[in-house]
Amino acid sequence: MSIETFDYILEKIGDKLKKKWSNFIKVPICPCERLIVTLRFLATGASFASLAFSFRLGKSTVGAIVKETTQDLWDNMFTIHMPQPNEQCFQEIAEQSWKLWNFPNCIGAIDGKHIRIKCPGNTGSMYYNYKHFFSIVLQGIADANCKLIAVEVGGYGKQSDGGTFSSSKIFNLLKSGELPVLGNTCLPNSEEIVPYVFLGDEAYPLLECLLRG
Repeated sequence: MSIETFDYILEKIGDKLKKKWSNFIKVPICPCERLIVTLRFLATGASFASLAFSFRLGKSTVGAIVKETTQDLWDNMFTIHMPQPNEQCFQEIAEQSWKLWNFPNCIGAIDGKHIRIKCPGNTGSMYYNYKHFFSIVLQGIADANCKLIAVEVGGYGKQSDGGTFSSSKIFNLLKSGELPVLGNTCLPNSEEIVPYVFLGDEAYPLLECLLRG
């Protein structure tokens, strides 16, 4: 991450990260350090214990900092950098997909990512995945520049990508016609009319608006 990007993020959420001075916390952890700790965790996946040792903080303090800062990041920045996709957004993605990857009518690539967790209580094997660890699933849609335009978190680790997709909000919006997906159009240099599609791997179902490879 560049210094300019770091300063931009700190400017957006710095006020939210400030803590009041008190008689038992004479020198509160500054917003800059809180953001650094959180970014290190997100970038490396290091344990709270190792981050606590590196930054000379308590392990529970690191956990609280990461939880609070990530929530502030999402609350204050998702509307700016990950707004709900609209027709114009999908049109730009389709144009970039053709320009960069020579693939027509593509409005995004979809896939799932297993996020390792400790097994929640009384859940049996619901979160135990095929990779043999406990996880929740993050399903994301990326544009032609590999930037996420939509994410959904919370699928059970035992679910396949197809199962996660079938129970996701994205699928329900597609099924009901509420997602502003572009209408059918001609392929480049052709008169054949075909729909715009998302791209997924073989774990996803083959649908009119979802092409799998």
